Amino acid sequence: MRRTAQDALEFELANEFAVVRVRRRRTRNGERLEIEAPRLGRRISLCPLELESLTWQTPETFSRFLSAPFGPDEED
Repeated sequence: MRRTAQDALEFELANEFAVVRVRRRRTRNGERLEIEAPRLGRRISLCPLELESLTWQTPETFSRFLSAPFGPDEED
């Protein structure tokens, strides 16, 4: 774990399938949790309500997410 320039804790989680970096970000609209997948070059910032909504989901919801494990195809 390390501190970023914004004094936010950053850490990395990894297993044989994925690597993600997670950190707290302060924005003008409040705090966000930023999740980055460095191998895929993708990131998302979630507000507290968006994070809480994850707890409302069933395991089946996450199984459906993994039906396209690298995200949606890029449309040109």
